[in-house]
Amino acid sequence: MRRISVLLADDHTILAEGIATLLKKHFNVVGVAANGQELVTYARQFRPDVIVTDIAMPLLNGIDAMKKIKKEGLRSKFVILTMHEEATTAVEALKAGADGCVTKRSASTELVAAINEVFSGRTYVSPGIEGDIYSMLDKSENKFDPRIPSLSPRQREILQLTAEGKSMKEIADLLKISPRTVESHKYSSMQILGLKSTAELVQYAIKMRLV
Repeated sequence: MRRISVLLADDHTILAEGIATLLKKHFNVVGVAANGQELVTYARQFRPDVIVTDIAMPLLNGIDAMKKIKKEGLRSKFVILTMHEEATTAVEALKAGADGCVTKRSASTELVAAINEVFSGRTYVSPGIEGDIYSMLDKSENKFDPRIPSLSPRQREILQLTAEGKSMKEIADLLKISPRTVESHKYSSMQILGLKSTAELVQYAIKMRLV
């Protein structure tokens, strides 16, 4: 019987290695990505059955990486790992297209079950997550994070990279666009969000957990 193929993404090396060791006992772990851009690249390359990803990762966060992968037509199921145990994070992940959400605290005991559940077409949410998630989903609008509804995927990427301390030239090199384009997206984002400085933009990105 073919093993379920799993791609793992987490920028904490020790944690990623521990989770990979656990998963290899049950699944075919095809790769371990250390950032969001690497996750997108590996997903294209390996086309795994299930992707397990942390939310807060460098270069591209797990939610935006997932949305990019889904937009390209890959049919991988997604289990989001989060250190936050309030319902809001899980709701945002599920609205964005995730099939499951597991807290890092319970990953060692729940992750195998979560992968099997989402691969079978069901949704898995850690019992330890606080709040009535499904009630919140029913009442919410069908979009990811209504607090930043007007930013494009490119603007969100630049917002995150700016918050990570990257210069405009570094962002331009990473995204393969011109520094002038980076500056234009950054300025547009500040206008949309009603912010007046790079410092305020960074604070906003941290508040929204993009970093």
